[in-house]
Amino acid sequence: MTDFANKRWPKWLLLVSFAVLWFSTLGYRKLISPDEGRYAEIGREMLASGDWLTPRLNGIKYFEKPILQYWATATNFKLFGETEFAARLWPGLTGFIAVIALYFTAKRLFRRKPDAETRAIGAATILASSLWWIGNGHFLTLDMGVSSFLAIALFAFVWAQQDDTTPHENRNAMLVAWGAIALAIMSKGLIGLVFPGGTLLIYSLWTRDWKPWTRMHFVKGIALLLLISAPWFVMVSRANPEFAHFFFIHEHFQRFATDQARRDGAWYYFVPVLIAGMLPWAALLPQIFRTGWASNNAQRFQTQRFLFVWAVLIFAFFSKSHSKLPSYILPMFPALALLAGFVLTDLRRRSWLWLSGTMLALGVVLMVAAPFIAAKGSDKTPQIYNAAFSHWVLVGGIAITVLAALALWSALRRRFDLTLIALAATGLIGAQIPMLGHNEFAETNSSYHLIEAIKPQLKPGSTVYMYRYYDQTVPFYLKRPVQLVEYEDEFTLGQQQEPDKKMNDEDFLRHWHNDPAPVAITNPDRFRELQQQGLAMQIIASDPRRIVITRPASASTQASN
Repeated sequence: MTDFANKRWPKWLLLVSFAVLWFSTLGYRKLISPDEGRYAEIGREMLASGDWLTPRLNGIKYFEKPILQYWATATNFKLFGETEFAARLWPGLTGFIAVIALYFTAKRLFRRKPDAETRAIGAATILASSLWWIGNGHFLTLDMGVSSFLAIALFAFVWAQQDDTTPHENRNAMLVAWGAIALAIMSKGLIGLVFPGGTLLIYSLWTRDWKPWTRMHFVKGIALLLLISAPWFVMVSRANPEFAHFFFIHEHFQRFATDQARRDGAWYYFVPVLIAGMLPWAALLPQIFRTGWASNNAQRFQTQRFLFVWAVLIFAFFSKSHSKLPSYILPMFPALALLAGFVLTDLRRRSWLWLSGTMLALGVVLMVAAPFIAAKGSDKTPQIYNAAFSHWVLVGGIAITVLAALALWSALRRRFDLTLIALAATGLIGAQIPMLGHNEFAETNSSYHLIEAIKPQLKPGSTVYMYRYYDQTVPFYLKRPVQLVEYEDEFTLGQQQEPDKKMNDEDFLRHWHNDPAPVAITNPDRFRELQQQGLAMQIIASDPRRIVITRPASASTQASN
């Protein structure tokens, strides 16, 4: 394994292969609701309107998250067009950069060990091929961006606080850490500061090591943080007086302390997420945590314990929160991967066999599950889509099984370099195949095909309504906002500030009868309500989850008379 890591061409081959496998699939799938449609549309509207200060969703003020990713997405749309690839490029790019940053950090951390290159490549490979890092790097949410900047802050801090770091290195690395913290705040808010600060405090209390506090460069660091993050917060607050209370109080403290977001879960909510998300490396978790708990008496700064505190704090913080989503614990994965670098070259053959056997079992399970998936169906997801998806699951299962068998074969022969690569491929290749196959559900989870069907029927004067229902992908694929009818949810604050963006049933019925060519999108339940009201309408397109209606020509004639 060491010989492989110390040769130049295999490292370049690994990097190029990783880049191709990572970026080539970003644009394959249609955007799905809600998150991907929401965050793509905010960036699209920013570019279309030219307003780079106040984020808007469906033309309505939207202050749930900071601005950085919206700027990045709008810029990507400007450069590459309003495509799925451009929409997902920011999480893909930041996730890729974090892997590269991990490699150089591990190389610096283990530089005095003869197998430093092996550990660095191995740690970076573990992060790059972990299921949850791959999944969030290819799905449009804000979690990969903030996780990557937090990872860079973590890596820079670890770099800065090493015992043999020179004053010059310490200053530069800490400024990188402060800058990354600022970008994390600009990505998703105060957690960008809470996790680094909380980790340092708990670490110092645990190890009684207060030396890092004297090497923080607080004056320069806080000045840099404010220079990066403060201008937008100040300007958006001046332009929108309602922003500060909603963003800092409602979106941070109230969301953490209450279940108003309706995302509560049991204390063990994130346990299966962690185990599944670490595949194909989940079997290393016990060793990783033991390594993080252990102290190193030869060094003042306890890198392993700092990484351990970082991971545990994030896990405990969100486990305690009343607002839980699976992607929330993503920032702990870079710390776990770097910790894995401490144990990777010391693994015995038994550990490599466990890792390989785990993925071999997963591949077999996917193959066995494929026909059962194909047989399932419901009103919202007809069996035909599950059947199409099951083919991808089968192919993914075959790929994982073959690659895991190769890993098992190489582990038996103690070719652990080949085992590492084969296991990484089970994630980067095998796990991505079912992810790509999820596009078979685009007919139900995305509005792309529905909007393509109705675009030729939309007239220049058509107003598109969404009646008591909202699909986040509709405005993006329609390339314009829609008029919401009796729908608030995340638009409550914006509609309070701009009441003209709100419409009730009475106003909708009046517009339906008087507009030149009205079109409405709703779901089957709401459609039946409109039928019971006797609304004059005809269906122009539909799918299992949505129905598109317009006013019949005869009703238009009667209205004009």
